[in-house]
Amino acid sequence: MQIHLIAIGGAVMHNLALALHQLGYQVTGSDDEIFEPSLSRLQKQGLLPAEKGWFPEKIHDKLDAVILGMHARADNPELLKAKALGLAVYSFPEYVYEQSKHKTRVAICGSHGKTTITSMIMHVLQQRKMAFDYLVGAQLAGFETMVQFSDAPLMIIEGDEYFASPLDKRPKFLHYQSQITLISGIAWDHFNVFPTFNNYTDQFKQLMEGTKSSDTLIVFNDDTNIQSLINESKIAATIISYQTPEYVLNNHKFQINTTTNQYTFSIFGRHNMQNMEGAKKVCNALGISDADFYTAMQSFKGAAKRLEILKQNNDHIIFRDFAHAPSKVEATVNAVKEQYPEKNLVACLELHTYSSLNKDFINQYYNTMQKADVRIVYFNPHTLTLKKLPHLSTAEVQHYFNDTDMHVVNDSAQLLLLLQKLNIVNTNLLLMSSGNFDNLDLTILT
Repeated sequence: MQIHLIAIGGAVMHNLALALHQLGYQVTGSDDEIFEPSLSRLQKQGLLPAEKGWFPEKIHDKLDAVILGMHARADNPELLKAKALGLAVYSFPEYVYEQSKHKTRVAICGSHGKTTITSMIMHVLQQRKMAFDYLVGAQLAGFETMVQFSDAPLMIIEGDEYFASPLDKRPKFLHYQSQITLISGIAWDHFNVFPTFNNYTDQFKQLMEGTKSSDTLIVFNDDTNIQSLINESKIAATIISYQTPEYVLNNHKFQINTTTNQYTFSIFGRHNMQNMEGAKKVCNALGISDADFYTAMQSFKGAAKRLEILKQNNDHIIFRDFAHAPSKVEATVNAVKEQYPEKNLVACLELHTYSSLNKDFINQYYNTMQKADVRIVYFNPHTLTLKKLPHLSTAEVQHYFNDTDMHVVNDSAQLLLLLQKLNIVNTNLLLMSSGNFDNLDLTILT
């Protein structure tokens, strides 16, 4: 098989290239920008394009498929050549389905917790020595790539609601046609694609109503938005609901007690207990008992950039988290404060996405950081220019967050200076961003 990837440098796309290469396929690709870690990983396998840019001459009639990444535009010259030749052009979710259409497919969907729940399931399956393929949105310990294809009978998929490609505005999760689907929660996100809350929730309604009578739909019962959609949708699947489990916080360790055993976990936070309960329901549907699930989960350390510890001593911990959407920010701040109530908490959030910087959406962050003792919001004004958004003043940000005591910083050097000046005796620091604070060297924080 000969496969060409347009925009091969993306996080998922380069992992897809590596997975296809491992199958023995002939893989080529192009991109106008490739950054680390994609660059080194592609280079190591001999898949790094010789030059940056788009080259229609790479597209020929011997190709079995062309996979189109999100970074490419609809007028991409390689895409136009592929269409002119009548080649099969897939978005990456369409191609994932092609590779897994004869398997049992599990899709983990929702506005928050997707990566964590997916990684929990993968960890348990690996511990149970069950064969499976996967697509997950983060690099996980014990897994070389974020995508794997094999002859396994099962595929675990992190199902995103964002549109599939520049040519296909349907959400990715509709393409997987999963027999087991989990929805962890619904909270408005991706404002640039879904400008109203109803636009956003309609994607999940389509997912629910696309199920078959032989399918299983697992939903978080405490989410009112999910319940509203269930009440107004025609759903054929069997619905299984889950709730926040009863847990105990003992000496900074989260525990779940059953009638026969006590299980202690490395992960923490009420939201992670909810994530774990959802993962358990999926594993139950795959034939794994509660006891086997909890036993395996005791060795789970978490996904990358999900409450990841950068530094730790007896006095403080510095956490890094991918949280950027309002519901994720609130859950992450609350989790650290619940875990360490005796310590002060400094929470620092980077506004980096189009949604988070848009004045029609930013009010969704109202009161999301209140549990922190010191609250900092950082954004680069140049990002507003790039995204063609109007200026945001300090007063406006404080108003939208309902927090006049919040620090608002616009320069990464000033942010570093502020963090270094803070008294972090008996204090934890939580850094939240889907970006990198404009390449701020977080390792020099003490």
